[in-house]
Amino acid sequence: MGQSGIFLAMFDRLPCYATACLLAAALFSFAAATSRGDESEAMLRVESEVFVDGEKEPVARSLTLFRNGLAWDFLEQPKAAGKGESDLTEIVLHDPVRERAVVVDPKRNLKTQIDSLRLERLSASLSAWARKSDDRLVRWAGGPDFGDGFREEDSKLELVGPRVRYEVEFATADSEDDAQRYRRFADTAMLLKALLHPGGIPPFPRLAINRRVAALGGIPATVTLEIDSKAALVGARPQVMRSVHKVHPRLVAGDLQRIEDAEAHIAVAEQVDLAAFMEPPAVAQ
Repeated sequence: MGQSGIFLAMFDRLPCYATACLLAAALFSFAAATSRGDESEAMLRVESEVFVDGEKEPVARSLTLFRNGLAWDFLEQPKAAGKGESDLTEIVLHDPVRERAVVVDPKRNLKTQIDSLRLERLSASLSAWARKSDDRLVRWAGGPDFGDGFREEDSKLELVGPRVRYEVEFATADSEDDAQRYRRFADTAMLLKALLHPGGIPPFPRLAINRRVAALGGIPATVTLEIDSKAALVGARPQVMRSVHKVHPRLVAGDLQRIEDAEAHIAVAEQVDLAAFMEPPAVAQ
């Protein structure tokens, strides 16, 4: 699973590009995501695309649907043949009330369930590791304080650290609940990706950005990450990754059917433990 993710979750879904791989742990408790008030009736739709180094075609797309206190996240990646076609590669059910997430691999017809306890243990161990790293970027990204690196101007945030710069443009959400709902989803998506694809930059800077954007009543519209690898010292250009998010205050035609199809996937997929789920698919001889 995504970053549709601040940085949003989409960045976390990309393959590793040297030091630009953004999959790592985040401190987050599912208990904080328990639904409030009439949240079970709230709906929200977010379309996301991720671009790398100025390319015009996205390397990944996702659609996130919020309904009845749940979030359904659908990740698509371009087919090898191109022509604008893409494959559904992952479905994630975010279920904060039950303190769980269900990750489905539709191609292999497998699913695995991840609860809050596993994520909290991962968070504790990775945060301790990051703060002891010899790498200045990793150590800085371990947090917890990024206040001196933040700059705010109107609907834009910037966070600068060693060899890294985050820039976020955000739009005002229709309600404070929507802003907080999206923030909880994005935080959780990052932690799930850290568990499934360990390594790279710890996500604590992104979580700090998420908190600030949500506190301002916003949802990210564009997130840009620039990373200078160690090769930049000899003239290499920094890697740039950008996610674009289109937010709709309600679901559209076909979304309910997509949720029903996802429910059917979960019902018939084989339940496996995390280790079996993370095993690479067998290569045909």
